[in-house]
Amino acid sequence: MGFSILDELPKLLWLVIGLAAFAGVIGLLLLLVDRGPRTRRDWWQAFFFLGPAVLLLLLGLVYPALRTAWLSFFDGSGDTWVGLDNYVWLFTQPEILIVLRNTLLWVVFAPVLATATGLIYAILVDRSRFESVAKSLLFMPMAISFVGAGIIWRFVYAYRPAEADQIGLLNRFVVALGGEPQQWLLNQPLNTLLLIVVLIWVQAGFAMVVLSAAIKAIPAEIIEAARIDGANAWQLFRNITLPSVWPTLTVVLITISVQTLKVFDIVRTMTGGQFDTSVIANEMYNQAFRYGELGQGSALAIFLFALVIPLVIVQMRTNRRVREQQA
Repeated sequence: MGFSILDELPKLLWLVIGLAAFAGVIGLLLLLVDRGPRTRRDWWQAFFFLGPAVLLLLLGLVYPALRTAWLSFFDGSGDTWVGLDNYVWLFTQPEILIVLRNTLLWVVFAPVLATATGLIYAILVDRSRFESVAKSLLFMPMAISFVGAGIIWRFVYAYRPAEADQIGLLNRFVVALGGEPQQWLLNQPLNTLLLIVVLIWVQAGFAMVVLSAAIKAIPAEIIEAARIDGANAWQLFRNITLPSVWPTLTVVLITISVQTLKVFDIVRTMTGGQFDTSVIANEMYNQAFRYGELGQGSALAIFLFALVIPLVIVQMRTNRRVREQQA
């Protein structure tokens, strides 16, 4: 199929109209602001600036959320009311219970290990000779998408028969040590833990950068006084560093926890949710878009939403508390 400019003219025309409308709205807003501050016009300016954002939130977030909650009480076609049957299915189906178990493993291990790894990174590279280079290398995985990270680690876990050359880094080490190559992504529940390693690898750089900034904010006088009093490295960490960065540590932990609950790309790229590795977000996609079960997929989405909301509230309160302490 070739590209025809004549066939695409209507789409290009609508694109030009959209860009012109966007430029017109922005120009009008700038004109209103440029006329100077006028108290009786402030609410009009607020309306023009906030109106588009509120409209987009209503159309792109609020309405889909309400629609999803409504569909969770219907069957797969979205026509027949089934009440709470989809939520009963959520907590009684053996396959879905495995999904919930996997999600729990992700939430328990990934945030804690990623935050702990980031803290270790931050302490080791703080004020070292090659600090900037080390931080750049450790933060580099954050520049890779979860899909890209999943592809990279699929090669790390790749399996070939014992008589063939191993292309997977992990199996090459195993063979070099005299062992047999393993199908890492098929062995349960080890495969789920190996997928969690990918998220830790990506998120540890984020934790390192934030925690490193918090460590540098500790007054040097306190550290010097502790050293003069004879405190060793462990005592400095336990009694000074850790209490000083604890609010920041909490923020990082909650942020990674929210990201972990929504994890989809890594599982989808590496296993597709097979071999008992699926999580809520991946199963929600499967039920709604692959199997055509809109009700069950919506129930999974609402359950995921209910898990994320408390973490978001705690994060907002923690951020407010940190800002108040800094002020």
